[in-house]
Amino acid sequence: MSGIPMRTAEQAPTAPPWRRTRRLLFALLFASTTALGVQAMFRILHVGGLSPLEMAILGLFSLTFGWITIAFWSAVIGFALSLTRRDPVSLAKRAPPPPHDGRASRTALVMPIHNEEVGRVVAGLEATCRDLPHDAPARRIEAFVLSDSTDEAIVARERREIAALQARLADHCRVHYRHRDGNSGRKAGNLAEFCRRWGQHYDYLLVLDADSVMSGTTIAALVDEMQANPRLGLLQTVPIPVRQESLFGRANQLAASLYSPMLAAGLSFWHADAANYFGHNAILRTRAFMAHCGLPELSGSPPLGGEILSHDFVEAALLRRAGWEVRMQTDLGGSYEEMPSHLLDYAKRDRRWVQGNLQHLRLLGGHGLHAMSRVHFLCGAMAYLSSLIWLGILAVSTVDAVTRALTEPNFFTTGSQLFPDWPIAPPPLIMPLLFSTLAMLLMPKVLGLALALARRPADFGGPVRLVISGLAESLFAMLIAPLMMLFHSLFVLGVLSGRTVSWDPQSREGRAVPWREAWRHTWHASLAGLLWAVVTWQLTPLFFWWLTPVWLGLLLAAPLVRLSSSLALGRALRRAGLLLVPSETRPPAVLHALASRPTPVASASSTLALQSPPPELPGAMPEQSFSAPDRSLALGQLDPRRRRQPTGGRKGP
Repeated sequence: MSGIPMRTAEQAPTAPPWRRTRRLLFALLFASTTALGVQAMFRILHVGGLSPLEMAILGLFSLTFGWITIAFWSAVIGFALSLTRRDPVSLAKRAPPPPHDGRASRTALVMPIHNEEVGRVVAGLEATCRDLPHDAPARRIEAFVLSDSTDEAIVARERREIAALQARLADHCRVHYRHRDGNSGRKAGNLAEFCRRWGQHYDYLLVLDADSVMSGTTIAALVDEMQANPRLGLLQTVPIPVRQESLFGRANQLAASLYSPMLAAGLSFWHADAANYFGHNAILRTRAFMAHCGLPELSGSPPLGGEILSHDFVEAALLRRAGWEVRMQTDLGGSYEEMPSHLLDYAKRDRRWVQGNLQHLRLLGGHGLHAMSRVHFLCGAMAYLSSLIWLGILAVSTVDAVTRALTEPNFFTTGSQLFPDWPIAPPPLIMPLLFSTLAMLLMPKVLGLALALARRPADFGGPVRLVISGLAESLFAMLIAPLMMLFHSLFVLGVLSGRTVSWDPQSREGRAVPWREAWRHTWHASLAGLLWAVVTWQLTPLFFWWLTPVWLGLLLAAPLVRLSSSLALGRALRRAGLLLVPSETRPPAVLHALASRPTPVASASSTLALQSPPPELPGAMPEQSFSAPDRSLALGQLDPRRRRQPTGGRKGP
């Protein structure tokens, strides 16, 4: 491995002025837009003075409107950059990836797994490995399956099928398998254990999830980018969901294909070299990761203490604290993942992320962190807190509307008053503020649809089908939004009340949710929607109509869960040319290979021997502290082959 000097936090270079300028520009856009919205709401509510309920509404609205503003301006900037084909960081015209410079490097494709469906893991990894290019022999790429599985039957099948995979790929790509007992540290602990044993063999780690698939050209481009920029510690791709059959999965798959690259470009514009990490489909500089990303435990007990669950945000923050660039490659396709096929499994996955992201609030004051890393922590928590805030606005507004409806107006407030105090009409700002807020909410979808229409409508089934699909996806997203709001609010309240959750393997197999299961998980939402509708209709009919999107989405919760999980309905829409995505109309070779290859099943009596992993080359992964500077030694000062013992570290806050 090449000895690239490792900067510590004290040695980190000052950000170039242009990066500070663009962040200042985005901050001004955010602040001015939010101020205008809050001022309009204040003027609407201030007529006759602010009651305590109205003050609560104003405070909650300020948080929600600010959250909408971030997404709005990121989408606008991302649209402009994507339309003009500009790189979001350099702002130069997009150029081809840097050519391989001929230097030798070693990259490990690492796939941590935990009680996963073995056939799918092997099929995806085989498709990825077979797609690796052979144009640069010096670019040595090997694969590691890192098993944390605890089910003995699954472990036995892993060993059989990986042994068969090793034989099939013997002339193409070396595949290694390691199983460790226990699951300490979960995925982060799994990867850390690999780094301590074999990390120093490899210049780069390309982290894959169990459902990840990546094209060989994309992997080669990531390796070449890391070699071309020795300051780069982490390069994140934009993974797009694929292979979805249900209506729910296909709608989310379309949304990601239309909007995610554009939004990522807008975010990358102001994140620059302090971007975030999603935990998979990204490449890491091994020695930087080992030196600076050993995670401590947070003080206290779960759910807000103990092991850091959403480790990816934290690892990106630690790399940036040490002076390494963390970037997002927004124009590089060929990065894919799968997702839960129905709304209940999707919400179950979010429940785990809620707990992990709320832990990040404890790290906002971490020593030496880059300002953008603190923003990532806050935004990660706000992704779920915003649902509770939205629910709070609706609840307080309902109480206010009902209170006004039940209170008799009193125009004579004093006994000696000769003339009544007529109510003052609010300024004509209600409708402009409402439509402005709706426009900002919908603008990312409108811009993503416009970009696809201008650039590649055929990839989505043609212009007409694309427009119909975009409208259908938007309507579906609007209908399920109240239910997701309620789920997320309950999850947040559960974490704040001390309830923790187990991080079990994700369910990725498509299935139609039975009616009984749909009702069991959503009856409380339907009941809340029914009561909300009845009370407002009886007491304040005007407010009832304003709340229609909310109570209707809750009332229809069970049918939405049941019908959106339907594989037959999703396939029928695909046959009609609706909700099509580029991975279906122009499938890349790696996805075509995965779809056309039968799921491998190794015989239980297979006599193939599982090959041993390479010899260990132990190295340290020191535990970091959020209450003290990063004092890791520069790797350039150490012999990279020298065995180093892990050092202790203070626990986080």
